[in-house]
Amino acid sequence: MKSTLVIQNLKCGGCANTITTKISSLEYITDVEVDVETSSVSFTFQNANELQKVKEKLAHLGYPIDGDKNSVVSKAISYVSCATGKMSN
Repeated sequence: MKSTLVIQNLKCGGCANTITTKISSLEYITDVEVDVETSSVSFTFQNANELQKVKEKLAHLGYPIDGDKNSVVSKAISYVSCATGKMSN
């Protein structure tokens, strides 16, 4: 199945790089694409359990799903994730 999630705190290519790398490393998740302009991430998954794992991983990286709580801590974590993504380019 294919899903597209709108996420918060997505700012640049560094963020996109981190998200792509971390989400692609999850088992049974393929075809990960991040669109900075629409603040969205698209991917293919096999079942609802994997979809939930992606949502949890995004929140852990500081990119909660649009509509979920976006705390100051989430925003700070996203800056670290962004910097990590920029350094690994």
